[in-house]
Amino acid sequence: MHWLPQAVLALVAARLLAQLVLEALNRSETALHAGVLPGAFSGIMDEATFAKASDYTLAKSRFASCECVFDALVLAAVAFSGVLPWLWAWFDALAPGAAWSGALFLAAMAVLLGVPCLPLEWWEQFRLEARFGFNQSTLRLWITDHVKGALLLLAIGFPLAWGLLALVPWVGSWWWVWGFALVFGFQLLMLVLYPKLILPLFNKLTPLPAGEQRDRLMALADRAGFSARTIEVMDGSKRSAHSNAFFTGFGRFRRIVLFDTLLAQLSQPELEAVLAHEIGHYKRGHIPQRLATGALLQFAAFALIAWLAQAPWFNTAFGLPAGALAPTFLLFALLGGLVTFWFSPVGNWISRRHEYEADAFAKDALADAAPMIGALHKLAQKNLSNLTPHPLYSAVHYSHPTIIERERALRRKA
Repeated sequence: MHWLPQAVLALVAARLLAQLVLEALNRSETALHAGVLPGAFSGIMDEATFAKASDYTLAKSRFASCECVFDALVLAAVAFSGVLPWLWAWFDALAPGAAWSGALFLAAMAVLLGVPCLPLEWWEQFRLEARFGFNQSTLRLWITDHVKGALLLLAIGFPLAWGLLALVPWVGSWWWVWGFALVFGFQLLMLVLYPKLILPLFNKLTPLPAGEQRDRLMALADRAGFSARTIEVMDGSKRSAHSNAFFTGFGRFRRIVLFDTLLAQLSQPELEAVLAHEIGHYKRGHIPQRLATGALLQFAAFALIAWLAQAPWFNTAFGLPAGALAPTFLLFALLGGLVTFWFSPVGNWISRRHEYEADAFAKDALADAAPMIGALHKLAQKNLSNLTPHPLYSAVHYSHPTIIERERALRRKA
């Protein structure tokens, strides 16, 4: 059938056009406000910082436009150049029809598909980010990170894919149900193992040192009903001046990690507000909600992959053998983003609701909105956040509300 390649090219073109239009709209909105700091933002950053943030936004947007064009060209080339059938034939010839050769094909492709993006990643890190004072990495560290990432992808991805493909002859036509259980169970396991085994390969995690700062943060965690054994600090400053905090794990394996840059930038009440915000995600049930949503979507994806693998027109449209499961998985991974892109506003809307709820929890935990607002202001200053994104751009790309939206909500609830 000839309609599928045409449909894929149409989707590639449609997504690229939407991405370029969104970037153009965002640049136009940024340029409109770049000359003068709007009065509503005067408490967030001064005019010099606002001008630098506008320049940073414009530079990132121009780079993103180039990146979108490049990604679209690479996707089209990979899908239609004949390289996939050639590589599949090579890997399958190692052991025709065997699960391990199919798994090796998937793992190798995951590594190889990242290679074309390396020059752009280098430019972003060592030119764009360095220009605005954010890059702290070295070329050696950057290369080491990518080598480690590729080796981990092979070490973890290969046995997982092998186990998944090996299920098929054992369990028959319902393999996709068992496959979903295997992959989702593995993801739950990684929530526990990642901060203990994977993250330390790239960053150093240390308990927050004893002292008043730690005592106040631990006391806040106790008041908020979050029993924490420790709060860990990550040396994010060795790669970037950007700051962040994140929550990982679940149950008794949960932990909160603060970037060392965050500790250097915020006051004690502001740090408490950020910690309370992260605890708020846990107390408001956002983690299990996200896991449940992810499980449902993944279950549907496995069902769709099983159907596509049996469809005589899917693999063959790209020169790959019908019924070969490993190529179907690869094609689904390559092409799925062409569809999910259009649903990103829905996911972002849910994520922003969660951020509002976590902000409200932080305000209640501290009985004051000022520390959270102060933290948001400083993070916007230090990260050169875009204060005036175009609404459509924000809907598609922002998983968090804008600073002004979060501040307005905090003050309204106060």
